[in-house]
Amino acid sequence: MTDKPQDLYVGIDLGTSKSSIMTSDGGKSVVESYVGWPVDMVARKLVKKPVLIGKEALENRPMLELHRPLERGLIKEGSEKDQQAVRQLLAHLIKLGKVDKAKNNGSFIRAVVGVPAEALRVNREQLRESMRGFVDSLIIVSEPFAVAYGIEALLHALIIDIGAGTTDFCVMRGRYPTDEDQRTLPNAGDWLDEQLATLLKENHEGINVSIHTVRLWKEKYSFVGKPKRPVKVNVPIGGVPTDLDITSEMRAACEALVPPIAETLLDLISSVEPEYQELVRHNVILAGGSSGIDGIADMLAAAMMDFGGGAVRIIEDPIYVGSEGGLSLAQDAPKSDWEKLPA
Repeated sequence: MTDKPQDLYVGIDLGTSKSSIMTSDGGKSVVESYVGWPVDMVARKLVKKPVLIGKEALENRPMLELHRPLERGLIKEGSEKDQQAVRQLLAHLIKLGKVDKAKNNGSFIRAVVGVPAEALRVNREQLRESMRGFVDSLIIVSEPFAVAYGIEALLHALIIDIGAGTTDFCVMRGRYPTDEDQRTLPNAGDWLDEQLATLLKENHEGINVSIHTVRLWKEKYSFVGKPKRPVKVNVPIGGVPTDLDITSEMRAACEALVPPIAETLLDLISSVEPEYQELVRHNVILAGGSSGIDGIADMLAAAMMDFGGGAVRIIEDPIYVGSEGGLSLAQDAPKSDWEKLPA
């Protein structure tokens, strides 16, 4: 007789910009959340694949119908292609984590999937359907809650997940968060990219760069407050490679992100019982790709000075903290919390 295969526990962070997976047998992978299909027969001949995912899709985007399935934190309602893209992205993550092999070998797959809070509210059924066939039992949670669980910030803490499509807030009160414990803003990484692109076009005549290039500049040089060094880039203008100083535009675009986040931060803290507000103010935690904006933690802490002060820290590993939290939750969750998926 052979031993019965053990359950495999899986944590997935399905993000707007990047998605990651961690498994209980040590699997760990990350991929950019892009899916693309060749636009015509010439493109299909060149890419030699029916669908491209992640960095490969980005690098070949001129030849592709490119989708970010959770753009602005949501699957577009009525968009069959975006729903296909979510499933393609999940299938890719499942393969990277070797979850498909474990399932074929008889393991029972239990997965916790963290998604932008708005997607959790609006797209729960589409997400559930997208996971069908990949896993046997499922729990879907908001990304900031998965982050909180992963770092065990479960009581008197406020998680701010500054992603690409949305900025999600979650105050932790020692239990599963309710809708009242969470907030969502459209002001996030993609919004910042659009602000920066607009400022560059206004201030530098003839500049013509893609949003993807603008995003790369932001990821490399973003800051708020006094600049530590000039931000200089090289870009063709009228076909001529030109050196540009974009320090002021970068600062203005990044600092425009701070007021709505600070306002929502203070509003959510004010909803906490008065005797716990000071504890929460001193336990504000930033996650997400845009949490790496230089100086943003200090600027948000300064916004709390008139309300008794506070402390803001940034998570050390924003790439995997969501999937790690999902994995921890999967390993801890009682049977009553799981939803069994049909094959």
